[in-house]
Amino acid sequence: MTVRTKQQALVVMDRESFRAHFDEARLARLAELVALADPIWVDDLDSPAARARLAVVEVLVTSWGAPMLTPERLAAAPALRAVFHSAGSVRSLVTSEVWRRGIRVTNAADANAIPVAEYTLAAIIFAGKKAPFIAADPDAAYQGWGHRDGYGDLSNYRRTVGVVGFSRIGRRVVDLLGCLESAQCLVADPHADPTEVALAGATLVDLRELLPRSEILSLHAPALPSTHHMIGAAELALLPDHATVINTARGSLVDSEALAAECRSGRLFAILDVTEPEPLPADAALRAAPNVMITPHIAGSLGSEILRLTDHTLDELSRWITAEPLRAEVTPEALTLHA
Repeated sequence: MTVRTKQQALVVMDRESFRAHFDEARLARLAELVALADPIWVDDLDSPAARARLAVVEVLVTSWGAPMLTPERLAAAPALRAVFHSAGSVRSLVTSEVWRRGIRVTNAADANAIPVAEYTLAAIIFAGKKAPFIAADPDAAYQGWGHRDGYGDLSNYRRTVGVVGFSRIGRRVVDLLGCLESAQCLVADPHADPTEVALAGATLVDLRELLPRSEILSLHAPALPSTHHMIGAAELALLPDHATVINTARGSLVDSEALAAECRSGRLFAILDVTEPEPLPADAALRAAPNVMITPHIAGSLGSEILRLTDHTLDELSRWITAEPLRAEVTPEALTLHA
C-alpha cells in the first residue's frame, strides 16, 4: 500500500478570522488533509517564523486579514503550489506573480453567496411593505388597516424586481424570488446568457429597459472601473416613484449623492448593506436622508456562517489533494468579471 506524504500547509489570516474559521473539529480535519507544523497559523508573512514556514509550504489556507502575496513574499515560498481562500474576493490577496508562477487559487465565494442572497430576499420582502421606513417614521403608529400616504403600494404581490448582475449572488436571488407569488424578475447583465437567465425564471433585458419597470432594484454587479457609479442620477431618475434600491454588492456601484437626493425628495427608498466609502462619514448625505436603511456590511458570512466557508474550503482542498477537478478555482480571466 502506498502511503501518501502529506503536503506542508500554513494558515494565513488575522487572529479573529482564525478563531471563527477553525473550531476543534475543522482544525482536526485540516490536519488529516495536510501536514501542519509550528506555527500552524500566522497573520503575517514577513516575520522570521512565517518565513521559515514559507520556505517549505506547498499550500496556503487564507482568509480575511491575509497579507498580499507580493513577488517578494512568493520568492520566499519556492514550493508553494496552491492557495485556498476561505472568503470571497481574492483581489486584495493575489498579484500577477501568483499567476505567473502557475499557483492554483480557489475561493469560497459560492458559499459566501448564500447569506448575501438570503439577506437580499429579506430586504426585497421588507421593501415591498416599506417596513424599515414605516418603522422609522415617528408618525407611523398603528391607525388601523388601510393605505399610508408617501410609501406607494405596500405589497409583495406581482412585484417587478430588477436584478443587476447575474452573478453567483444574483442567480441565487433570482432563484429565491420564486417564493414570492407572481413576482416578475428582470435581469440586466451584458455577460449573461439569455437561455440561462430564462431557465432561472427571469427575463434578460437592457439596463435602460429594466430601470423604469423595476419597483425594487437589487444590485449584484462586481466593483470594476466599468461599473463605477453605474447607478447615477440619470439611472435613478428612470426608476418609478416609490421604488426601492437595494445594494448588497459594492458601494461604488451607486452615486451616493444622487441616491441621497432622490431619497430626500421622498421619491425613492434605499436599503444599503454597502456604501461608498465604508463606513460612511457622520456627515454623509445618505446618513441624514429619510427613506434610507443602512446596515454595516452584515449580509455576508458572520458568526456560524463562517464555518460554511471553512467547510467549502476544506472540501476543495480535499479535491485538490486527490487530483479531482476543483469547483471554485479563480483564474485571472474570471477576475475581470467578478469581485
